[in-house]
Amino acid sequence: MLKIVLFILIIFSIRVCYADSLPQYPDMVYAHRISILNQETPIDFEYNEAVKKYIDAYAIKNRDKVSRILGLSEYYFPIFEKYLDKYNLPYEIKYLAAVESALDPNAISKSGAVGLWQIMKHTADLLDLRCDNYIDERRDLYRSTEAACRYLEYLYRTFGDWNLALAAYNGGPGMVKKAIARSGGSTDYWEIRKYLTQQMQNYIPAFIAMNYVIRYASYHNISTKNAVYYKYSLDTLHVNGPISFDSLSKSLNFPIDSIAFFNPMYRRNIIPADEQFYPLILPISLLIKYLEKRDDCIFFGVKGNSYNEIIESSGDTFNKTKLIHQVQKGETLHKIAMKYYCTVEDINRWNQLDDNHHLKYDETLYIWIEPNNPE
Repeated sequence: MLKIVLFILIIFSIRVCYADSLPQYPDMVYAHRISILNQETPIDFEYNEAVKKYIDAYAIKNRDKVSRILGLSEYYFPIFEKYLDKYNLPYEIKYLAAVESALDPNAISKSGAVGLWQIMKHTADLLDLRCDNYIDERRDLYRSTEAACRYLEYLYRTFGDWNLALAAYNGGPGMVKKAIARSGGSTDYWEIRKYLTQQMQNYIPAFIAMNYVIRYASYHNISTKNAVYYKYSLDTLHVNGPISFDSLSKSLNFPIDSIAFFNPMYRRNIIPADEQFYPLILPISLLIKYLEKRDDCIFFGVKGNSYNEIIESSGDTFNKTKLIHQVQKGETLHKIAMKYYCTVEDINRWNQLDDNHHLKYDETLYIWIEPNNPE
């Protein structure tokens, strides 16, 4: 009888999917689909209200983000799987990076975690990832993925349970051990969940929901937003600097944004000059061209913009996101500029204000922010 009811519900849900651009399903359907996913992985997947909340968040409120993740996954997931295989980790771990960073290697959290796998500086030190003024290996696809796999393998050896290991990845093994002790010794994530931080309580439900939504994206009418990057055949050269991405872009006639996408570990878009060789990832079709023109790519110094150049470029909106700021009591232009990582001159130009303008409470200002602005 249960199977008949489930069959009817699924048939009804498919009909709703075609009729509604934002399809939603009965709990029994979600539970059945997640039970199918649960049979395919050593990670314990469970369906409950907490998971349902994140399914709605991804499949309804953040559909565009999931579309971008689907497109980027065609580039990132095959590489993730190679490292997961190397460390004998479940392939479903690849969805963890989608939860952590939405597959953005330059993502920075409010707590300072960086990269695809959102690694904190102290964890980077533990995992021998280099982080300095020019190199941040937390942003590097290969180095960060291997480091994350090593850390996850260690956490699983510590707890013997994937949900506990993933929670420890998010909030630290110490927090998980304290929650186990406070629960009286339980090692069931769902039982100790109430003793964890709010972020750790949400982490496993978000991870399960991301697995579900990506696997069943078509059932929610979520299409793939194609990313051009996965179409390139890539190779790696080992080079010594100094090499500027700007010079490289001009010499190869290849977009600087694409060079930076393939090589995100270079924080200032410069491969530094020292005794070391560094990886440079480029489309195979450009390798010979690079070898022919590499002398043109040499960069002889880092020069900051002068005050006059900063004034001249103020008000730029290219590749920035617009937002509205309502002036609060006591706020000044300097305080607002610091908040949004811009300058007073930027705000004046964006809003056509003169240099003597006095802010008023609840005044509307238009601000343009960088994509990775911590705000």
